[in-house]
Amino acid sequence: MQIESIGQIAIAVSDVEKAKSFYQEVLGLKLLFDAPPSLSFFQCGGTRLMLTTLQGDTADHRTSVIYYKVDQLESVASHLSSLGVAWVQAPNLVAKMPDHELWMGFIRDPDQNLIGLMEERR
Repeated sequence: MQIESIGQIAIAVSDVEKAKSFYQEVLGLKLLFDAPPSLSFFQCGGTRLMLTTLQGDTADHRTSVIYYKVDQLESVASHLSSLGVAWVQAPNLVAKMPDHELWMGFIRDPDQNLIGLMEERR
């Protein structure tokens, strides 16, 4: 068996419509489709994101941080701040690699899921 790629990531939220607005209007992800009663699907590069209400035991929903790659993190940060998004950690230089600098910042969605935004600056 060999895993080829991530096909979909589920993000558990308390209010799909509120989260849908955030992921579409604030983060700018493309809405693919809704599946009633409480699922919304977005395209993020080659990965599909699914917003869903909690299914089963809440202990099953301790999520990992999803890091979204962006170009020009400083411009993205300015735009998000203008929309009222508060930064948990403002964008900063994390590491200098041989061919780029790694910059990261962190925000939260309406359910307080931590979101990483990263830029691999050449």
